[in-house]
Amino acid sequence: MIDAHNHLHDARLAPHHGEILPLLAQIGVQRAVVNGTREDDWPAVATLAAEQPWVLPSFGLHPWYAAKRSAGWLETLKRQLDEHPRSGVGEIGLDRWIEGHDLADQTEVFSAQLTIAAERNLPLTIHCIQAWGALRDILRTHPLPSRGFLLHAYGGSLEMMREFTNCAGYFSFPPYFLHDRKSAQREVFAAIPEACLLVETDAPDLRPPDERNTHPLHDTTGEPINHPANIEVAYAGLAEIRGMEVAKLADIVANNFARLFGG
Repeated sequence: MIDAHNHLHDARLAPHHGEILPLLAQIGVQRAVVNGTREDDWPAVATLAAEQPWVLPSFGLHPWYAAKRSAGWLETLKRQLDEHPRSGVGEIGLDRWIEGHDLADQTEVFSAQLTIAAERNLPLTIHCIQAWGALRDILRTHPLPSRGFLLHAYGGSLEMMREFTNCAGYFSFPPYFLHDRKSAQREVFAAIPEACLLVETDAPDLRPPDERNTHPLHDTTGEPINHPANIEVAYAGLAEIRGMEVAKLADIVANNFARLFGG
């Protein structure tokens, strides 16, 4: 199994690494893309990737943290990418859901990172909430990495999915979409072309419904969080939606992952 998007370096998961890392190996997780979201967590991503060779690091400035960036954030990002040639750019994107959002500022930050990914042909991981039209317009007119890009936890429409597919988009399915209220997302993932499918956890966020949560976990305050081993739940859920065996889905995802992120 491959987790195309998580935050394994997150402080909520770090105290549990002694249990989490052996379990991921036991259940057969072969690769995981671990995404940084701001300047002060990029070093933790780099450290984890150095310690765990199956981790692919990704560095990006998330729209939630764009307003708090330093004056030298872009040069810092470029240095991280220079120092980690296996890395990608992400998690970056647009978000109108967050309170007090400034879409113009988010767009400036997003476009700067998109340029780096395109110039270096790096794997790119995109976050988008309630800004699908704005994202589409940027991707239509901006140079993109020839290898494509990932829309993680894709929550857009079927029609928009087809437009992103034309731009070489991939779409990753989290266990969170197994909640009853996420039926629209499941319908979209039933229709996504096989060649564009990936699977993720977004751990420690986007945990599955309680009845399907095979690996319950809590942070140090007692709040429930998503265990990275719930990648099993995501694979099983997407296989059900697609009407196929998990083993077949795993082969499809492995091939797609190799094209986008490398072997």
